[in-house]
This record gives sequence, structure tokens and C-alpha cells, in this order.
Amino acid sequence: MSTFQSLPGFREFYPEDCAARNGLFRAWRAAARRQGFVEYDAPVLEPLELYQEKSGEEIKSQLFEFEDKGGRKVALRPEMTPSLARLVAAKAGSLRKPLKWFSIGEMYRYEKPQKGRGRSFYQFNADILGESGVGADAECIALLVEALKECGLGEGEFEVRISDRKLWFLFLQAYGLDEKKALEVFTIVDKWGRDPETVTKGKLLKYLPDEGVERIFSSIKESTTKYMLLGDVMTGKVEYLNARGKDIIELFKCLESLGISGKLVKQDMSIVRGLAYYTGFVFEAYQTVGTARALAGGGRYDDLLMKLGGVDMPAVGFGMGDMTVSDLLNELKRPLTDEGKLDIYLVIGSDKERPEALKLVGQFRAAGLSVDYPLKEEKFGKQFKTAEQCGARLAVILGPDEVAAGQVKIKDMLSRVEVAVPNNPGLPANVREIVEKGLPA
Repeated sequence: MSTFQSLPGFREFYPEDCAARNGLFRAWRAAARRQGFVEYDAPVLEPLELYQEKSGEEIKSQLFEFEDKGGRKVALRPEMTPSLARLVAAKAGSLRKPLKWFSIGEMYRYEKPQKGRGRSFYQFNADILGESGVGADAECIALLVEALKECGLGEGEFEVRISDRKLWFLFLQAYGLDEKKALEVFTIVDKWGRDPETVTKGKLLKYLPDEGVERIFSSIKESTTKYMLLGDVMTGKVEYLNARGKDIIELFKCLESLGISGKLVKQDMSIVRGLAYYTGFVFEAYQTVGTARALAGGGRYDDLLMKLGGVDMPAVGFGMGDMTVSDLLNELKRPLTDEGKLDIYLVIGSDKERPEALKLVGQFRAAGLSVDYPLKEEKFGKQFKTAEQCGARLAVILGPDEVAAGQVKIKDMLSRVEVAVPNNPGLPANVREIVEKGLPA
């Protein structure tokens, strides 16, 4: 007999895994809603052109793309931003600005599966649209920090590194680089630290003179302690730079006012984000324990909605995948769970008591209590063992003696105390109170 296995890069979620995944979703939702973000969703299948418009023809190699039965070229979504742009463009005139939207959805990318990266993964996306001020950038970064804290991470375990594409563009323009070449430099800087310094310098010297390369190296090394960057930039640009420097300082002041510790956010000019559409502040969250992997990334993308949806609307946002965050929590032996504990396991004496027992099940469930029971006649010992395995708070026992006495027995599975109570209309309320408070030892 042949056994079918899941496809490479796709995961199964057994109940305990599903509980951990849903616990992560719960943490993300709690953080987003606490900051006034509202949830949206979009189809997992979109027109292929939507992604080609954003990323070019070469994106096809990274997509699960095909022609559907209607002859349409479609793709499973690899990210949420293009769908967000389409949704906002469709109702731009009637939406109250700024928009603070978030989503948690499954994404699909046809790439080589590796630790922390699969072909199917879940992503938390949060965006603010319709506001160009620094306050929106600060609010997004604050949500990123709070979402990681809600997952159980704290100071010393992660940090958010912030940089500025505008200053980078200005610096590179001063050396005569156009946007295309600037983006090629960003690709080199985006891999900062992965290659030896001599290799990185060699790559940068194809675009910049020695002086420019040295400015980049010294500025990146100093950027965690200074707000003015890239050699306090270039002659003739000081006025603009001073204004942008004020924006950088204002961003960090906003974060401080929002209660974000300086140990959790810092400036780092090596952060440029490899994607071409970022226009201003960019940021990435990294774990500072274990393997120091990236946990999330984002930034300002003021021109992308116009390109994708024809709506001129400033935007800033980030995405956080479930796999790297879950891996970190597992490394720290702190996995989340959203598995609801069972309130009651109903222990049934025999099939003779089953009709009366099922009435109790219905009453307890109607009262909002979670209840399970054996679907066939079983010995008491096996039922109590099942109650323990289910993590039930109480075992409610209904056997022939209890039916004859018009009562049930309730056993507190924590204290092991057992009491008999009348089986009357007030029983569900009595049991709910015991679930909440327990029986005294």
C-alpha cells in the first residue's frame, strides 16, 4: 500500500502544531487591535499580471502560476501588498484616511525550502495608508515591536534596526549614480556582513570612488551611535540633509514617547531592504539570541499604490512570517498555544445513563462550557484517564447511583476533591462557578 506525503516546502499542522500556530495568530491580532488596526483579507489566487506589474516578468520563476480553466493566467499570492493596493484602489474615494489595516494569511513562493523558509507560509502584514508623516512610520515600527513582545519576546532577544532610503539615494546621487545603479548598490549593501569586507569593497568600487566606499563603511559602523549618516552627507545637500536628519530624530522621539525602549530600536545604515519600491524609512527586526536571523521587515513605499492601483496614496508597512518567529520561540522553549482547555469531561456509568448524560452535555454546552464525553460505553478507569489526557478542568460523573439520587458528582481534576451536587436546573451555573474557582483542596 502506497503512502502519500506532503509536497516539498508545505507543512502539516497536527492539533498541537495548529494550537501553536493559532497562538501566534492570536498574539499578532491582539497587538494589532490594541493599536487600532483593523483586519482585512483577500483571495489567495490573483491575476498573474498583478505581481508582474510590481516585480517584473522575472517574478514568474518564484510563483505558483498557471492557466485556469477559463484561460486566465493566475498565481497563488506570494505576498499581500499587491492585493492590498487593488482593494484600496477599488474604494479609495470612500475610505476614511488614514487606513490602518492588517492581515494574517497564507502565502506561496516557489523557492528552495530551507530552515525558516517554506513554499507555503503564513504572514502578518500591517500597513498605514494615506499618511506621509513620520508618525505613521513610528506607529508601524511600534506595532512590529509590540507584536514580537506579545509573542513573549523581550529586551535582549530582538531588536528593530532602522535606516533611511532617502539619505541613501541622496548620497549616491551626489556621486552621479542614477536610480538603477543606486538599486544595484542597495543589493550589495543589503547583504552586508555576509561577505568579507574586502569582497564588499570590491563590489562597491565598481560604482563609487574610494572616498565614497570609505564613507559608506565608516557611516555604517557609526550609524548606531549617530543620527547623521553617510559622512553627514555631501556638499550642496546639507540643507536637505538637516531637514531629513530632523525627521530621523523625530522618528526616534515618537518611538520613545510610545514607550518603545531604546534597547529595542536602533539606527543601522546597513539596512536598505533589497526591494526596489521602498522610498523612505526602512526597518528590519532581528533576533539577538541564537542564530540572529531576520524576523520581519518593512518600510515606506509611497509610490507603489499608484503603480499597482492608480491611487496616489503614501504608505508604510511591514510583513512578518510565522516560520522564523515560531522557530525562535521553540529555540527559547516558549512555544505559544491557543488550545482551549476542556472544561468538563462527562463520565457515564453505562448506556442506561447515556440519554440523561447527553441532556447534561447539551445543557453545559448551552451555558458556554466546553464538554466532551465517551461515544461508547467504557469503564470508569478509562474515562478518567481520557479526562486527564484531555486536560479537562472537571470530571462530571453520572452513574446509576447518581441518577437514583437525582444528583451528579463533580471531581476537580487539579485538587482531586469530589463533591455531590443536585441535578437541577441550576446545575450548569453551579458547574460554571466550579470551573472558574475550582473546589478547595
